[in-house]
Amino acid sequence: MAEVTISRIADLLGEEAEYLLEHKCTTIPKEMLHLPGPDFVDRVWKDSDRNPRVLRAMQTLFNTGRLAGTGYLSILPVDQGIEHSGGASFAPNPIYFDPENIVKLAIEGGCNAVATTFGVLGAVARKYAHKIPFILKLNHNELLSYPNTYDQVLFARVKDAWNMGCVGVGATIYWGSPESRRQLQEISEAFSYAHELGMVTILWCYLRNKAFKVDGVNHETAADLTGQANHLGVTLEADIIKQKLPTHNGGYKALNTNGSYGKFHERMYTELTTDHPIDLTRYQVANCYMGRCGLINSGGASKGKDDLREAVRTAVINKRAGGMGLISGRKAFQRPMKEGVELLHAIQDVYLNPEVTVA
Repeated sequence: MAEVTISRIADLLGEEAEYLLEHKCTTIPKEMLHLPGPDFVDRVWKDSDRNPRVLRAMQTLFNTGRLAGTGYLSILPVDQGIEHSGGASFAPNPIYFDPENIVKLAIEGGCNAVATTFGVLGAVARKYAHKIPFILKLNHNELLSYPNTYDQVLFARVKDAWNMGCVGVGATIYWGSPESRRQLQEISEAFSYAHELGMVTILWCYLRNKAFKVDGVNHETAADLTGQANHLGVTLEADIIKQKLPTHNGGYKALNTNGSYGKFHERMYTELTTDHPIDLTRYQVANCYMGRCGLINSGGASKGKDDLREAVRTAVINKRAGGMGLISGRKAFQRPMKEGVELLHAIQDVYLNPEVTVA
């Protein structure tokens, strides 16, 4: 696949090209952000409480793959075999029932790292741990218990990640759920131990509660609520935050119609954000300590023929908002490997393209 030039990016974006590529952010100015760059570890993390081994692990992430030396990240995450069931996830492309192919896709796709399950990494650790950074996802929501419930439960120990040569660990907290405070305590302890052992920490800061759906609108992707989830995540000392791209704003307001919920300030809606997707994502970045902790947005589900456009669109929004990259799985592995590699490269080309600037 040819390099995704600015004209090709514009072609993929179609009617949204000017809307996304020429947007000027007038809410939170980019000068207030700690933006990704080749010197990110020295400029942002050197004076923190992260020990030298964590800093080395961070730099290893930043120095791997096609985005090496840019300060941006492209990570392949594959935990759907547990989260969505192996059959539902891998039926479109059964080669990925074999965990080696997951790691091969990350390497061929030029990713900075592969983030996946204990079983997947453990099956191939001796062959690949020195060839691409491993990130062990510690907890999962499994959908075999009947009836289905939604709770993140630990599947592995931090020491397991260290023993197999991982540079980092990842975990999910379902903020807003009845189980979130237990998850918070578990992951706080896990991340503390991971830092002690010298590993980077990545937190999937997802919202999960049926009550967040009001009048047909799902506020689990509202900028104000996801922004606060990010803020809680960095307070746990997550080094990198994974978050869904915001689709709208006003979650706090919607949830306050039938009683008191949370706290908000009107400036969150009138001055710190607009309804533009780059401005909404900029608010997510601001809640990651103004970019000190990198924001990587998720690529979302595979929808077929529009996957390339959607992946490039998400990358443009994340980069122009001041984010650190993309973590895209199903769009890549639910298709032939060659096409998956091409999609990952298209995402990375957005971050490599100097004409796609921070808004």
